[in-house]
Amino acid sequence: MDDLKPLGRTGLRVPSVGIGTWRVGGDSSPDVDPARDRAAAELIAEGVRLGMRLIDTAEFYGGGHTEEIVGEAIRMAGRENVFLVSKVWYTHLDAGSLRRAAEASLRRLGTDHFDLYLVHWPNPAVPLCETMRAMEALVRDGLSLSVGVSNFDRGLLEEARSCMSRVDVAADEVKYNVYEREAERDLLPYCEREGITLIAYTPLAKGRVASDPLLRDVGSKYGRTAAQVALNWLIYHGPVVAIPKASRREHLVENAGAMGWRLSEEDFELISRRVGR
Repeated sequence: MDDLKPLGRTGLRVPSVGIGTWRVGGDSSPDVDPARDRAAAELIAEGVRLGMRLIDTAEFYGGGHTEEIVGEAIRMAGRENVFLVSKVWYTHLDAGSLRRAAEASLRRLGTDHFDLYLVHWPNPAVPLCETMRAMEALVRDGLSLSVGVSNFDRGLLEEARSCMSRVDVAADEVKYNVYEREAERDLLPYCEREGITLIAYTPLAKGRVASDPLLRDVGSKYGRTAAQVALNWLIYHGPVVAIPKASRREHLVENAGAMGWRLSEEDFELISRRVGR
């Protein structure tokens, strides 16, 4: 099966499972350890080689240090093999600060453009249209191939789109997993209808899925783990891309194993009815 999905209506395609990097190299401030950072970069690069070409990061992660680690991973894997996503923090959403933040992230990442650049969180203190027009300018000037948002509900997403005239919002990154399904209320149907990619973070519910008896039972039919079933259930939804994090190679391989197969409609519906309700 084809494990690439369209990114919004941009003409770009992304793998249905990518790599999250929150708390790689620090929480909200840097936690520098050269040996550990090198190992983290090698793990991310290995994930790219396993087919998880989308790497999701942010200027906030590790106070910028995470982007430096991702930059090293990109050098290992080859920029041409990576679909790079980063995010601008909510304190940098006025036009001038946003441009400076984007340029600083690109320097840390060691590249001249993002494939997708997101507004990390909304900030009601800054006019949304100022932010979105500044995001549009990044595409115009070649700093990003596409732009989007994160943690926006449907109303804010619609407002963000209304501010833009040259490009559209390609994606909205939100928390979504088999237990936390707020996105299904109106955001996911809206994204399906409007051709917007929904990027699911915390897709494994911080490891909770691994011990779920129903997910394990369904997985036994396919020779798959509960985590692989949980990820496959997410990406069964047309516009959804999942970005699990992996701290060990065995988890990385497990995450990649969520691709290349598909739940039956019966099992998808069973999980939808029985889990997270």
